[in-house]
Amino acid sequence: MKTSLTLGGLLLGSVAVFLGQFNASALPGEGDGGTASVGPDVIVGAIPDVARYAPGTFQGVQYASYAIGSTSCNIGNQQLLWQPNPDPDHPVIPQNMFRIKDGAIEQIGMSWVKHGFCALQQTLCGSCQPAGGGCPTVLGIGCSDPYSASLNGNQSDLKSRGPINPATGVFSGTYSDPTAPTGLPASLRERVMVARSDLDPAANPGAIYVAEAQYIHPQDAAADNARNNASYRLFTVGSSWSTSLGYALTLTGPTVQQQAAIYAWKAAHSDVVIKPFDIVGDGHMLLGSRVIDLGNGRWRYEYALQNLTSDRCGGSLSIPVPAGADITNIGFKAPRYMNGEPYSNAPWTATVANGMLTWSCEPNTNANANAVRWSTLYNFRFETNVPPASNTAEVSVGLWKAATAGSPQTAIGVTAYIPGTLPSEPGDLDGNGAVDAADLSILLSSWGSAAADLNGDGATDAADLTILLNNWG
Repeated sequence: MKTSLTLGGLLLGSVAVFLGQFNASALPGEGDGGTASVGPDVIVGAIPDVARYAPGTFQGVQYASYAIGSTSCNIGNQQLLWQPNPDPDHPVIPQNMFRIKDGAIEQIGMSWVKHGFCALQQTLCGSCQPAGGGCPTVLGIGCSDPYSASLNGNQSDLKSRGPINPATGVFSGTYSDPTAPTGLPASLRERVMVARSDLDPAANPGAIYVAEAQYIHPQDAAADNARNNASYRLFTVGSSWSTSLGYALTLTGPTVQQQAAIYAWKAAHSDVVIKPFDIVGDGHMLLGSRVIDLGNGRWRYEYALQNLTSDRCGGSLSIPVPAGADITNIGFKAPRYMNGEPYSNAPWTATVANGMLTWSCEPNTNANANAVRWSTLYNFRFETNVPPASNTAEVSVGLWKAATAGSPQTAIGVTAYIPGTLPSEPGDLDGNGAVDAADLSILLSSWGSAAADLNGDGATDAADLTILLNNWG
Protein backbone atom coordinates (compact mmCIF):
# COMPACT_ATOMS: atom_id res chain seq x y z
CA MET A 1 0.00 0.00 0.00
CA LYS A 2 0.95 3.62 -0.37
CA THR A 3 -0.65 4.48 2.98
CA SER A 4 2.67 5.13 4.66
CA LEU A 5 3.62 7.67 2.01
CA THR A 6 0.28 9.25 1.23
CA LEU A 7 0.76 12.21 3.56
CA GLY A 8 4.36 12.66 2.47
CA GLY A 9 3.31 12.19 -1.14
CA LEU A 10 0.60 14.79 -0.79
CA LEU A 11 3.07 17.23 0.76
CA LEU A 12 5.62 16.51 -1.97
CA GLY A 13 2.92 16.81 -4.59
CA SER A 14 1.78 20.16 -3.19
CA VAL A 15 5.34 21.46 -3.33
CA ALA A 16 5.75 20.03 -6.83
CA VAL A 17 2.56 21.69 -7.99
CA PHE A 18 3.76 25.01 -6.61
CA LEU A 19 7.33 24.75 -7.86
CA GLY A 20 6.89 22.37 -10.77
CA GLN A 21 4.90 24.78 -12.91
CA PHE A 22 7.85 27.19 -12.69
CA ASN A 23 10.53 24.53 -12.68
CA ALA A 24 9.71 22.33 -15.65
CA SER A 25 9.91 22.87 -19.36
CA ALA A 26 8.91 20.94 -22.45
CA LEU A 27 10.94 21.14 -25.65
CA PRO A 28 9.92 20.34 -29.22
CA GLY A 29 11.25 17.29 -31.01
CA GLU A 30 10.51 14.21 -28.96
CA GLY A 31 7.71 15.82 -26.93
CA ASP A 32 4.07 16.37 -27.74
CA GLY A 33 4.21 20.14 -28.02
CA GLY A 34 1.50 20.67 -25.42
CA THR A 35 -1.21 18.73 -27.29
CA ALA A 36 -2.87 15.86 -25.44
CA SER A 37 -1.86 12.50 -26.88
CA VAL A 38 -4.37 9.98 -28.17
CA GLY A 39 -4.61 7.19 -25.63
CA PRO A 40 -2.76 7.10 -22.31
CA ASP A 41 0.64 8.84 -22.31
CA VAL A 42 2.87 8.81 -19.25
CA ILE A 43 5.78 11.21 -18.99
CA VAL A 44 8.16 12.36 -16.25
CA GLY A 45 6.65 15.70 -15.30
CA ALA A 46 9.29 16.52 -12.70
CA ILE A 47 12.46 15.24 -11.06
CA PRO A 48 11.86 16.83 -7.64
CA ASP A 49 14.64 15.50 -5.42
CA VAL A 50 17.68 13.26 -4.97
CA ALA A 51 18.38 10.90 -2.07
CA ARG A 52 21.86 9.74 -1.10
CA TYR A 53 22.98 6.69 0.80
CA ALA A 54 26.10 5.27 2.37
CA PRO A 55 29.02 5.02 -0.08
CA GLY A 56 31.14 1.90 -0.33
CA THR A 57 34.03 0.22 -2.07
CA PHE A 58 33.56 -2.52 -4.66
CA GLN A 59 36.35 -4.22 -6.61
CA GLY A 60 38.78 -1.58 -5.39
CA VAL A 61 36.68 1.41 -6.54
CA GLN A 62 34.85 3.85 -4.24
CA TYR A 63 31.19 4.41 -5.16
CA ALA A 64 28.42 6.72 -4.03
CA SER A 65 24.79 5.63 -4.08
CA TYR A 66 21.77 7.75 -5.06
CA ALA A 67 18.10 7.66 -6.02
CA ILE A 68 16.13 10.15 -8.12
CA GLY A 69 12.56 11.26 -7.49
CA SER A 70 10.06 11.15 -10.37
CA THR A 71 6.62 12.71 -10.70
CA SER A 72 4.60 11.06 -13.46
CA CYS A 73 1.97 12.82 -15.56
CA ASN A 74 -0.64 11.28 -17.82
CA ILE A 75 -0.80 13.79 -20.67
CA GLY A 76 -2.97 11.50 -22.81
CA ASN A 77 -6.74 11.48 -23.23
CA GLN A 78 -7.32 8.10 -21.57
CA GLN A 79 -6.73 6.78 -18.07
CA LEU A 80 -3.64 4.70 -17.34
CA LEU A 81 -3.76 1.57 -15.17
CA TRP A 82 -1.36 1.69 -12.21
CA GLN A 83 -1.70 -1.79 -10.74
CA PRO A 84 0.81 -3.19 -8.24
CA ASN A 85 3.29 -5.88 -9.24
CA PRO A 86 2.81 -8.65 -10.38
CA ASP A 87 -0.13 -7.32 -12.41
CA PRO A 88 1.37 -6.36 -15.80
CA ASP A 89 -0.47 -3.03 -16.07
CA HIS A 90 1.84 -0.86 -14.03
CA PRO A 91 4.87 1.31 -14.76
CA VAL A 92 8.51 0.65 -14.08
CA ILE A 93 10.91 3.54 -13.47
CA PRO A 94 14.65 3.41 -14.28
CA GLN A 95 16.96 6.16 -13.01
CA ASN A 96 20.21 7.25 -14.68
CA MET A 97 23.04 9.76 -14.22
CA PHE A 98 25.31 11.29 -16.86
CA ARG A 99 28.29 13.63 -17.05
CA ILE A 100 29.13 16.12 -19.81
CA LYS A 101 32.89 16.67 -19.80
CA ASP A 102 35.54 17.50 -22.40
CA GLY A 103 32.78 18.06 -24.94
CA ALA A 104 31.16 14.62 -24.60
CA ILE A 105 28.30 13.07 -22.64
CA GLU A 106 28.80 9.74 -20.84
CA GLN A 107 26.53 7.66 -18.64
CA ILE A 108 28.07 7.29 -15.18
CA GLY A 109 25.37 5.38 -13.30
CA MET A 110 22.10 3.47 -13.57
CA SER A 111 19.61 1.90 -11.19
CA TRP A 112 17.36 -1.10 -11.35
CA VAL A 113 13.68 -0.23 -11.90
CA LYS A 114 11.14 0.96 -9.37
CA HIS A 115 7.72 -0.71 -9.71
CA GLY A 116 4.70 1.57 -9.40
CA PHE A 117 1.76 0.40 -7.31
CA CYS A 118 -0.88 3.15 -7.02
CA ALA A 119 -1.28 6.75 -8.13
CA LEU A 120 -2.18 9.94 -6.35
CA GLN A 121 -4.30 12.27 -8.50
CA GLN A 122 -2.49 15.61 -8.55
CA THR A 123 -2.13 18.55 -10.94
CA LEU A 124 1.57 19.11 -11.71
CA CYS A 125 0.99 19.04 -15.47
CA GLY A 126 -2.39 20.77 -15.59
CA SER A 127 -6.01 20.02 -14.80
CA CYS A 128 -6.68 16.51 -13.52
CA GLN A 129 -9.72 14.26 -14.00
CA PRO A 130 -9.19 12.03 -10.93
CA ALA A 131 -9.64 8.31 -11.34
CA GLY A 132 -10.75 8.02 -7.72
CA GLY A 133 -10.03 9.18 -4.21
CA GLY A 134 -6.90 8.49 -2.19
CA CYS A 135 -4.40 6.42 -4.13
CA PRO A 136 -6.29 4.35 -6.73
CA THR A 137 -4.68 1.88 -9.12
CA VAL A 138 -5.36 4.19 -12.07
CA LEU A 139 -3.72 7.49 -13.10
CA GLY A 140 -6.45 9.83 -14.32
CA ILE A 141 -6.43 11.99 -17.43
CA GLY A 142 -4.13 14.97 -16.92
CA CYS A 143 -3.20 13.79 -13.42
CA SER A 144 0.22 13.52 -11.80
CA ASP A 145 1.63 11.15 -9.18
CA PRO A 146 4.77 11.95 -7.14
CA TYR A 147 7.33 9.30 -6.22
CA SER A 148 9.97 10.79 -3.95
CA ALA A 149 13.64 9.91 -4.28
CA SER A 150 13.50 7.95 -1.02
CA LEU A 151 10.58 5.91 -2.39
CA ASN A 152 12.39 5.26 -5.68
CA GLY A 153 15.46 4.28 -3.66
CA ASN A 154 13.61 1.77 -1.49
CA GLN A 155 15.41 -1.46 -2.32
CA SER A 156 12.47 -3.70 -1.46
CA ASP A 157 10.66 -2.48 -4.59
CA LEU A 158 13.63 -2.21 -6.98
CA LYS A 159 13.94 -5.03 -9.49
CA SER A 160 16.31 -5.94 -12.31
CA ARG A 161 15.67 -4.40 -15.73
CA GLY A 162 16.28 -7.71 -17.47
CA PRO A 163 12.76 -9.26 -17.63
CA ILE A 164 11.19 -6.14 -19.17
CA ASN A 165 10.58 -5.67 -22.89
CA PRO A 166 10.83 -1.86 -23.16
CA ALA A 167 9.27 -1.74 -26.63
CA THR A 168 6.02 -3.30 -25.43
CA GLY A 169 6.22 -2.52 -21.72
CA VAL A 170 5.58 -6.20 -21.03
CA PHE A 171 7.49 -7.97 -18.28
CA SER A 172 7.42 -11.53 -17.04
CA GLY A 173 5.54 -10.83 -13.82
CA THR A 174 7.86 -13.14 -11.91
CA TYR A 175 11.33 -12.12 -10.86
CA SER A 176 14.37 -13.95 -9.64
CA ASP A 177 16.77 -11.08 -9.13
CA PRO A 178 20.45 -11.85 -9.64
CA THR A 179 22.45 -12.70 -6.57
CA ALA A 180 24.56 -9.80 -5.35
CA PRO A 181 28.22 -10.25 -6.26
CA THR A 182 30.63 -10.97 -3.43
CA GLY A 183 31.84 -7.80 -1.76
CA LEU A 184 29.14 -5.42 -3.03
CA PRO A 185 28.04 -3.23 -0.09
CA ALA A 186 24.30 -3.49 0.56
CA SER A 187 23.79 0.29 0.44
CA LEU A 188 25.01 0.42 -3.17
CA ARG A 189 22.92 -2.36 -4.59
CA GLU A 190 20.04 -1.62 -6.97
CA ARG A 191 20.36 2.17 -6.65
CA VAL A 192 22.32 4.53 -8.93
CA MET A 193 25.94 3.59 -8.26
CA VAL A 194 28.42 6.28 -9.35
CA ALA A 195 32.19 6.06 -9.00
CA ARG A 196 33.54 8.73 -6.66
CA SER A 197 36.09 9.71 -9.32
CA ASP A 198 33.26 10.50 -11.77
CA LEU A 199 31.81 13.05 -9.34
CA ASP A 200 34.94 14.43 -7.67
CA PRO A 201 34.89 18.20 -8.41
CA ALA A 202 38.68 18.39 -8.38
CA ALA A 203 38.92 15.69 -11.06
CA ASN A 204 36.03 17.03 -13.17
CA PRO A 205 36.40 20.81 -13.45
CA GLY A 206 33.65 22.36 -15.54
CA ALA A 207 31.66 19.12 -15.79
CA ILE A 208 27.88 19.28 -16.22
CA TYR A 209 25.83 16.57 -14.51
CA VAL A 210 22.48 15.19 -15.64
CA ALA A 211 19.84 13.14 -13.82
CA GLU A 212 17.28 11.24 -15.91
CA ALA A 213 14.12 9.35 -14.99
CA GLN A 214 11.93 7.33 -17.34
CA TYR A 215 8.61 5.48 -17.29
CA ILE A 216 7.84 2.25 -19.16
CA HIS A 217 4.21 1.10 -19.30
CA PRO A 218 2.48 -1.45 -21.59
CA GLN A 219 -0.54 0.80 -22.28
CA ASP A 220 1.72 3.74 -23.09
CA ALA A 221 3.67 1.55 -25.52
CA ALA A 222 0.53 0.09 -27.09
CA ALA A 223 -0.72 3.65 -27.78
CA ASP A 224 2.60 4.45 -29.53
CA ASN A 225 3.36 7.14 -26.96
CA ALA A 226 6.69 5.85 -25.61
CA ARG A 227 9.06 8.25 -27.39
CA ASN A 228 8.62 10.98 -24.77
CA ASN A 229 8.81 8.95 -21.56
CA ALA A 230 12.21 10.19 -20.31
CA SER A 231 12.96 13.62 -18.83
CA TYR A 232 16.15 15.11 -17.43
CA ARG A 233 17.34 17.72 -14.95
CA LEU A 234 20.82 19.09 -14.23
CA PHE A 235 22.53 18.86 -10.86
CA THR A 236 25.70 20.08 -9.20
CA VAL A 237 28.08 18.17 -6.93
CA GLY A 238 29.08 19.39 -3.48
CA SER A 239 32.72 20.09 -2.72
CA SER A 240 33.24 17.60 0.11
CA TRP A 241 32.97 13.82 0.36
CA SER A 242 31.14 12.39 3.35
CA THR A 243 32.19 8.93 4.52
CA SER A 244 28.55 8.27 5.46
CA LEU A 245 26.70 9.89 2.53
CA GLY A 246 29.17 10.57 -0.31
CA TYR A 247 28.84 13.86 -2.21
CA ALA A 248 25.78 16.06 -1.78
CA LEU A 249 23.94 16.61 -5.07
CA THR A 250 21.84 19.73 -5.75
CA LEU A 251 19.26 19.77 -8.54
CA THR A 252 19.37 22.96 -10.62
CA GLY A 253 17.16 24.55 -13.26
CA PRO A 254 13.94 23.04 -14.58
CA THR A 255 13.05 19.46 -15.34
CA VAL A 256 13.22 19.26 -19.12
CA GLN A 257 10.13 17.22 -19.87
CA GLN A 258 9.87 14.62 -22.62
CA GLN A 259 13.56 14.85 -23.48
CA ALA A 260 16.07 12.04 -22.91
CA ALA A 261 19.37 12.96 -21.26
CA ILE A 262 21.23 13.05 -24.58
CA TYR A 263 19.48 16.36 -25.29
CA ALA A 264 21.36 17.91 -22.37
CA TRP A 265 24.49 17.40 -24.49
CA LYS A 266 23.04 19.57 -27.25
CA ALA A 267 21.88 22.13 -24.69
CA ALA A 268 25.51 22.39 -23.51
CA HIS A 269 27.05 22.33 -27.02
CA SER A 270 24.90 23.74 -29.80
CA ASP A 271 26.88 21.97 -32.56
CA VAL A 272 25.74 18.54 -31.38
CA VAL A 273 23.48 16.80 -33.90
CA ILE A 274 20.87 14.40 -32.47
CA LYS A 275 18.86 12.06 -34.66
CA PRO A 276 16.04 10.01 -33.11
CA PHE A 277 15.01 6.89 -35.00
CA ASP A 278 12.50 4.06 -34.71
CA ILE A 279 13.12 0.37 -35.25
CA VAL A 280 10.24 -1.21 -37.17
CA GLY A 281 8.21 -3.43 -34.87
CA ASP A 282 10.38 -2.49 -31.90
CA GLY A 283 11.38 0.63 -30.00
CA HIS A 284 13.25 3.87 -30.21
CA MET A 285 16.89 5.04 -30.12
CA LEU A 286 18.77 8.32 -30.50
CA LEU A 287 22.19 8.96 -32.02
CA GLY A 288 24.13 12.10 -31.15
CA SER A 289 27.35 13.26 -32.80
CA ARG A 290 29.82 16.09 -32.44
CA VAL A 291 33.20 17.03 -33.95
CA ILE A 292 35.79 18.91 -31.89
CA ASP A 293 38.60 20.78 -33.63
CA LEU A 294 41.74 19.97 -31.62
CA GLY A 295 43.60 22.90 -33.18
CA ASN A 296 46.61 20.94 -34.46
CA GLY A 297 45.31 19.73 -37.79
CA ARG A 298 43.30 16.98 -36.08
CA TRP A 299 39.65 16.51 -35.09
CA ARG A 300 37.94 14.36 -32.47
CA TYR A 301 34.66 12.71 -33.46
CA GLU A 302 32.22 11.91 -30.64
CA TYR A 303 29.15 9.66 -30.93
CA ALA A 304 26.60 8.80 -28.25
CA LEU A 305 23.98 6.10 -28.87
CA GLN A 306 21.11 6.16 -26.39
CA ASN A 307 18.68 3.24 -26.43
CA LEU A 308 15.41 4.56 -25.08
CA THR A 309 13.01 1.64 -25.61
CA SER A 310 14.49 -0.87 -28.08
CA ASP A 311 14.35 -4.52 -27.08
CA ARG A 312 16.54 -5.49 -30.03
CA CYS A 313 19.39 -3.35 -28.65
CA GLY A 314 22.33 -1.72 -30.43
CA GLY A 315 25.01 -4.11 -31.67
CA SER A 316 27.34 -2.11 -33.94
CA LEU A 317 28.16 1.38 -35.19
CA SER A 318 29.86 1.99 -38.54
CA ILE A 319 31.33 5.33 -39.65
CA PRO A 320 32.58 5.98 -43.22
CA VAL A 321 36.22 7.15 -43.27
CA PRO A 322 38.21 8.23 -46.34
CA ALA A 323 41.13 6.18 -47.61
CA GLY A 324 44.42 7.39 -46.18
CA ALA A 325 42.87 8.99 -43.10
CA ASP A 326 45.04 8.73 -39.99
CA ILE A 327 42.68 7.18 -37.39
CA THR A 328 43.94 7.22 -33.79
CA ASN A 329 42.66 7.15 -30.20
CA ILE A 330 39.68 4.94 -31.02
CA GLY A 331 37.57 4.81 -27.86
CA PHE A 332 34.52 3.10 -26.37
CA LYS A 333 32.66 3.79 -23.12
CA ALA A 334 29.65 2.10 -21.55
CA PRO A 335 28.01 2.08 -18.11
CA ARG A 336 28.98 -0.95 -16.05
CA TYR A 337 26.73 -3.74 -14.81
CA MET A 338 27.69 -4.36 -11.19
CA ASN A 339 24.56 -5.61 -9.40
CA GLY A 340 24.94 -9.26 -10.26
CA GLU A 341 23.33 -9.05 -13.69
CA PRO A 342 24.81 -11.65 -16.05
CA TYR A 343 25.65 -9.06 -18.71
CA SER A 344 29.21 -8.68 -19.90
CA ASN A 345 31.15 -5.45 -19.44
CA ALA A 346 33.54 -6.30 -22.27
CA PRO A 347 34.39 -3.35 -24.55
CA TRP A 348 33.34 -3.52 -28.17
CA THR A 349 35.86 -4.43 -30.88
CA ALA A 350 36.88 -1.65 -33.28
CA THR A 351 38.11 -2.34 -36.82
CA VAL A 352 38.98 -0.18 -39.85
CA ALA A 353 38.29 -1.94 -43.14
CA ASN A 354 36.67 -1.25 -46.53
CA GLY A 355 36.33 2.46 -45.86
CA MET A 356 34.50 1.99 -42.55
CA LEU A 357 35.40 2.32 -38.89
CA THR A 358 33.15 -0.17 -37.10
CA TRP A 359 32.60 -0.94 -33.43
CA SER A 360 31.00 -4.33 -32.80
CA CYS A 361 29.45 -6.05 -29.80
CA GLU A 362 29.73 -9.80 -29.38
CA PRO A 363 27.17 -11.72 -31.49
CA ASN A 364 23.79 -12.43 -29.96
CA THR A 365 24.79 -16.06 -29.65
CA ASN A 366 26.04 -14.76 -26.30
CA ALA A 367 22.72 -13.74 -24.72
CA ASN A 368 24.58 -11.70 -22.09
CA ALA A 369 26.82 -9.70 -24.43
CA ASN A 370 27.37 -6.01 -23.72
CA ALA A 371 24.78 -4.71 -26.19
CA VAL A 372 23.29 -1.21 -25.90
CA ARG A 373 20.32 -2.26 -23.81
CA TRP A 374 17.34 -0.05 -23.04
CA SER A 375 17.73 3.07 -20.91
CA THR A 376 21.51 3.16 -21.46
CA LEU A 377 23.90 5.35 -23.45
CA TYR A 378 27.16 4.14 -25.04
CA ASN A 379 30.01 6.26 -26.40
CA PHE A 380 32.23 5.88 -29.46
CA ARG A 381 35.07 8.22 -30.44
CA PHE A 382 38.18 8.60 -32.56
CA GLU A 383 40.64 11.23 -33.76
CA THR A 384 41.72 11.87 -37.32
CA ASN A 385 43.46 14.37 -39.57
CA VAL A 386 40.29 14.75 -41.66
CA PRO A 387 37.82 17.59 -40.95
CA PRO A 388 34.10 16.86 -40.97
CA ALA A 389 32.09 16.82 -44.16
CA SER A 390 30.19 20.04 -44.82
CA ASN A 391 26.91 18.22 -44.05
CA THR A 392 26.06 15.23 -41.94
CA ALA A 393 25.89 11.95 -43.81
CA GLU A 394 24.65 8.46 -43.14
CA VAL A 395 26.21 6.08 -40.61
CA SER A 396 24.95 2.61 -39.76
CA VAL A 397 23.58 1.45 -36.41
CA GLY A 398 23.41 -2.33 -36.33
CA LEU A 399 20.74 -4.13 -34.29
CA TRP A 400 21.94 -6.81 -31.91
CA LYS A 401 18.95 -9.15 -31.67
CA ALA A 402 18.08 -11.03 -34.84
CA ALA A 403 15.54 -9.65 -37.30
CA THR A 404 12.02 -11.04 -37.07
CA ALA A 405 8.96 -10.96 -39.32
CA GLY A 406 7.62 -7.99 -37.38
CA SER A 407 10.97 -6.23 -37.17
CA PRO A 408 12.90 -7.13 -40.33
CA GLN A 409 15.68 -4.54 -40.18
CA THR A 410 19.21 -5.57 -39.32
CA ALA A 411 20.72 -2.07 -39.42
CA ILE A 412 19.45 1.50 -39.51
CA GLY A 413 20.93 4.36 -41.53
CA VAL A 414 21.18 7.47 -39.36
CA THR A 415 22.63 10.87 -40.26
CA ALA A 416 25.61 12.06 -38.20
CA TYR A 417 28.91 13.87 -38.58
CA ILE A 418 31.50 11.94 -40.60
CA PRO A 419 35.01 12.78 -41.85
CA GLY A 420 35.05 14.56 -45.21
CA THR A 421 37.87 14.50 -47.73
CA LEU A 422 41.49 14.16 -46.75
CA PRO A 423 43.02 17.66 -46.69
CA SER A 424 46.38 18.59 -48.08
CA GLU A 425 49.20 18.03 -45.63
CA PRO A 426 48.88 20.65 -42.86
CA GLY A 427 51.91 22.92 -43.17
CA ASP A 428 52.48 22.37 -46.89
CA LEU A 429 52.27 26.07 -47.63
CA ASP A 430 53.85 25.98 -51.08
CA GLY A 431 51.76 23.01 -52.25
CA ASN A 432 54.68 20.80 -53.33
CA GLY A 433 53.37 17.77 -51.38
CA ALA A 434 55.91 17.94 -48.56
CA VAL A 435 56.38 20.01 -45.41
CA ASP A 436 59.96 21.24 -45.54
CA ALA A 437 62.31 24.22 -45.16
CA ALA A 438 60.54 26.20 -47.86
CA ASP A 439 57.29 26.03 -45.90
CA LEU A 440 59.09 27.01 -42.69
CA SER A 441 60.49 30.05 -44.47
CA ILE A 442 57.00 31.05 -45.65
CA LEU A 443 55.59 30.68 -42.16
CA LEU A 444 58.33 32.71 -40.49
CA SER A 445 58.06 35.50 -43.04
CA SER A 446 54.29 35.61 -42.40
CA TRP A 447 54.60 35.75 -38.60
CA GLY A 448 51.84 37.87 -37.03
CA SER A 449 49.73 38.05 -40.18
CA ALA A 450 47.03 35.65 -41.40
CA ALA A 451 49.00 34.57 -44.48
CA ALA A 452 50.23 31.24 -43.06
CA ASP A 453 47.49 30.65 -40.49
CA LEU A 454 47.16 26.86 -40.18
CA ASN A 455 44.73 26.53 -37.26
CA GLY A 456 42.18 29.12 -38.30
CA ASP A 457 42.65 31.57 -35.44
CA GLY A 458 43.44 34.46 -37.78
CA ALA A 459 47.16 34.83 -37.02
CA THR A 460 50.42 33.07 -37.88
CA ASP A 461 52.01 32.24 -34.54
CA ALA A 462 53.56 29.52 -32.39
CA ALA A 463 50.52 27.27 -32.69
CA ASP A 464 50.93 27.22 -36.48
CA LEU A 465 54.65 26.56 -36.14
CA THR A 466 53.86 23.53 -33.98
CA ILE A 467 51.48 22.16 -36.64
CA LEU A 468 54.10 22.62 -39.35
CA LEU A 469 56.85 20.92 -37.34
CA ASN A 470 54.54 18.03 -36.40
CA ASN A 471 54.01 17.34 -40.10
CA TRP A 472 57.61 17.87 -41.19
CA GLY A 473 58.66 15.66 -44.04
